[in-house]
Amino acid sequence: MTKHVLPVEALIVVDVQEAGVTGDRAVPDAARLVDRTADLIARARQGGALVVHLQNDGAPGAGDEPHTPGWELHHPVLTGPTEVVIRKPKDDGFEKTPLGRVLTDAGVTSLAVCGAMSEMCVQATCRTALELGYRLVLPHDAHATQNIPPAPGISDAIPAATVSRVAEWALGSDVEITAHASDVTFTAPPSPAG
Repeated sequence: MTKHVLPVEALIVVDVQEAGVTGDRAVPDAARLVDRTADLIARARQGGALVVHLQNDGAPGAGDEPHTPGWELHHPVLTGPTEVVIRKPKDDGFEKTPLGRVLTDAGVTSLAVCGAMSEMCVQATCRTALELGYRLVLPHDAHATQNIPPAPGISDAIPAATVSRVAEWALGSDVEITAHASDVTFTAPPSPAG
């Protein structure tokens, strides 16, 4: 794990929506996730970085079904030229969304990713960011997921913390994993792309 990292120019907040951080569907230790993501958002704003809130559009009946209480973003958004909300229909925040264009238009070359769920939307978004050549920082204590229930004949229950760590490890050696969200620093993108 990396302790000191160079500043990043954007923060991608993945699916920190009410259904995932409040009530009986909340991820284990949701309070930690909310605290760490709130801190990252505040410091990204202060540093002039682009802040992108991804908002998952769940299927009918899902906790994050659009326009239901669980679908709402947990953190307040300061919509403007350096903070946007992008709705997404798939796990990958880049798939069928304007995320790639938004980052390119802002001149972003490096980013941090936080949010939920570690092995699903966080990992899928991170994989595409790496494939597109972004420098990627993933703070360990700022993403989370659910426990995996036992599967008879396959495995016992798997704790959420283990699932999150495996999701990080599976991203390979190009991702910069920091132990703490507080290790991530921010700066404004140098200039919009041409």
